[in-house]
Amino acid sequence: MMLDVDFARAQFPAFAEPSLEGQAFFENAGGSYACAPVIERLTRFYRARKVQPYAPFEASRLAGEEMDEARGRMAALLGVGEDELSFGPSTTQNAYVLARAFAGFMDKGEAIVVTDQDHEANSGPWRRLAEEGFEIREWAVDPETGRLDPDDLAALLDEKVRLVCFPHCSNVVGEVNPVVEISAIAHAAGAFVCVDGVSYAPHGLPDVGRLGPDIYLFSTYKTYGPHQGAMVIRRALAQLLPVQGHHFNADVPEKRFVPAGPDHAQVAACAGIADYWDALAAHHGVTAERAADRAAAVHDLFRAHETALLQPLLDHVAGRDDMRLLGPARAEARAPTVAVALERPGAEAAARLAPHGIMAGGGDFYAHRPLRAMGIDPEHGVLRVSFVHYTTAEEVDRLIAALDAAL
Repeated sequence: MMLDVDFARAQFPAFAEPSLEGQAFFENAGGSYACAPVIERLTRFYRARKVQPYAPFEASRLAGEEMDEARGRMAALLGVGEDELSFGPSTTQNAYVLARAFAGFMDKGEAIVVTDQDHEANSGPWRRLAEEGFEIREWAVDPETGRLDPDDLAALLDEKVRLVCFPHCSNVVGEVNPVVEISAIAHAAGAFVCVDGVSYAPHGLPDVGRLGPDIYLFSTYKTYGPHQGAMVIRRALAQLLPVQGHHFNADVPEKRFVPAGPDHAQVAACAGIADYWDALAAHHGVTAERAADRAAAVHDLFRAHETALLQPLLDHVAGRDDMRLLGPARAEARAPTVAVALERPGAEAAARLAPHGIMAGGGDFYAHRPLRAMGIDPEHGVLRVSFVHYTTAEEVDRLIAALDAAL
């Protein structure tokens, strides 16, 4: 079964927007288009539900119900309990709050493993704990490939390590890390696992319950929704960590690790992501009863489509001697987030593509550490082109032609 790309694109108002006509969007790693169900729910909430939720009057009652619906349906797609999912203002802030929770949970001298493949959001907050007496151990990438070797992780683990943090895939390297294998290695050593899924989740929501990490983070504005951070903390760990929200909310699971309430309208609008996933499943004849199984089928549709489109682009980049491809050259091993190092600065390269109708990004993408590890000056940056399931083969062909014409 193949993804019906025309059906998918029909669910996104951006593709009917006159001001975007003729533009091919290749900066999805920075934030994807919002689907129509999300926009409709967000608009309805601001128009008719923009009151404090959970009061007995009608508008408030409906506001609370819509927020609960979003949490419940998103948790079901992720294969976790509703009490295990929280929404926060951003993944960066969610990671910061988690770091504060672990600072209150761990003993001084205990260790956290971080990588230099991460976006700074899942590296910086943990690294700062070194100032408070905790040991930070770095799982380093291969400087040529940017790859994380699980064998190198095993060598870092001992009884002092309480947490291992790593990305599902990097926002510049793009390689998909083996979460199940890595989680098993960390758990065998007695450590908890925190996975940054921001760069992976747009390519198919994972079944977190089956993947194995104790924490999974992603951003809903990358998964076709509003600008929020979604945070899964498995129940057993959540009960161990000290509460970071108001003391009187200690027994409210979705508020334990949210010091300040997120935008109510955006929480409610996240149900539109579930609407979209269910519409895709139904359109493609997926009838699984379990929401996470339907999501898995949609995930496979996304990955198959993206992989087919990605390989010609990788082959083109690898065939040029003026571009250094970061990460694997085989589409099956990575997400369609393709960063290349050039003689000219990344931002300049992106600007050269814009007149050709290619919306791409250039810079460091908050990935200073992986870039430096691979010998690239973050100030110089890289060109990054990134796409998702609604991208067409014709748009990839246009990108390849623009790379030749502009660079």
